[in-house]
Amino acid sequence: MPEHQPHDPVELLRWELAQRRESGYDLGNLAAAAHHAVDSGDDAAARDLLDELLTTTRDENWAYDEPEELDGILGSLPAAAPATVIDDAELSDRTLGGWLGRCAGCNLGKPVEDGDHWTARHLRDYLELAGAYPLRDYIPVLTPMPEGFRLREFWPDTTRGRITESARDDDIDYTILGLHILEQYGFGFTTADVAAEWLDRLPYTQTYTAERAVYRNLAIGLTPDRAGKVDNPYREWIGAQIRADIFGYVHPGDPRAAAELAYRDAVLSHSANGVYGAMWAAALVAAAFTGTARQAIEASLTCVSPGSRLAEAIRLVLDRHAAGATWEAARAAIEDRYGHYSWVHTINNAALVVAGLLWGDGDFSASIGLTVQGGWDTDSNGATAGSVAGIIAGAKRLPAHWTEPLNDTTRSAIRGFDRSPISDLAERTVRLSTGR
Repeated sequence: MPEHQPHDPVELLRWELAQRRESGYDLGNLAAAAHHAVDSGDDAAARDLLDELLTTTRDENWAYDEPEELDGILGSLPAAAPATVIDDAELSDRTLGGWLGRCAGCNLGKPVEDGDHWTARHLRDYLELAGAYPLRDYIPVLTPMPEGFRLREFWPDTTRGRITESARDDDIDYTILGLHILEQYGFGFTTADVAAEWLDRLPYTQTYTAERAVYRNLAIGLTPDRAGKVDNPYREWIGAQIRADIFGYVHPGDPRAAAELAYRDAVLSHSANGVYGAMWAAALVAAAFTGTARQAIEASLTCVSPGSRLAEAIRLVLDRHAAGATWEAARAAIEDRYGHYSWVHTINNAALVVAGLLWGDGDFSASIGLTVQGGWDTDSNGATAGSVAGIIAGAKRLPAHWTEPLNDTTRSAIRGFDRSPISDLAERTVRLSTGR
């Protein structure tokens, strides 16, 4: 994930402009001045304009309804379906499948995690050169590397034939940290508890975008209820969504309960669609324990504010799938409608995950392969799709070429958790979900 710096006013202004436009604000005369400050690199003017942008108001004709408080979000949703009870043996197998699937999907996407370089078209070109399209195994390395292609610096540990454990990645770090928070504080944890654990267990240099902005704000003394609201133009990006799977793991068969837990974590750093993405991912994971991919997606949609841009994006992909479109046509429709967002935004990436799961249709390799070959935030999307597809399959049915290279081990930057056995993380998760 890109390391946007929360102390650079020009960068903050660039992304705050995009955030305000995307969420329906009328910028008036401020837009021209802001663009000039960004183009000229004028730090002082950028700082002043950031403060002025706070005074802008949303266009009264804006087409969406996106509540931010939990009561408003829950009030916009249909009644929650009853939770489904899962047999203990099945629960253990599916939970381990989720952890293994998340690690495999994350490692699959990690060497091509650069949405500016690895567009879906560019990724396809590379995979076709390597004889690996459609993608159904870890990314192969071409030697010599063809001109115009560059893998991320992680490639020696995350490409086909080189993986010996699950590489360190924030997508896995936050799942582990969420498990620790639940063990430490129980299901009644608060947003302030999450903030405290970030500062205690998570290195600043392993945070990105919204999380880095919030970490800085917490470190200089802002309270948890304010830390996500100051100099944080990344508040609708994917960061909260990547933290949410653990809340689905511990509420198997109960999407609404999972979504409500995810809200408490997400609001530390995100708002509106950034929070909805976390609630959606948690609900999706929880629903995967008891249904097909399409059933899980439809259940997860009942946990997303129906008037939001995220709900619209999920419905678009569901509709394309129901109409018999190809995955390629659906990917093009997502690009056309949501390609203007940052490649690490919640909305466009959630749509890619939905497409990968729908057209993957329960096949683990196809689900994570399609998701990652769609581009944008490949490791985050691969991890989320891997959780869901891994739960649906169960650990015993996951193809060995995905799981054996992991050697039941994941690296982590979370203090006290490096080289954790993946099976141990899954067993601890089951203990939480069953209350034992």
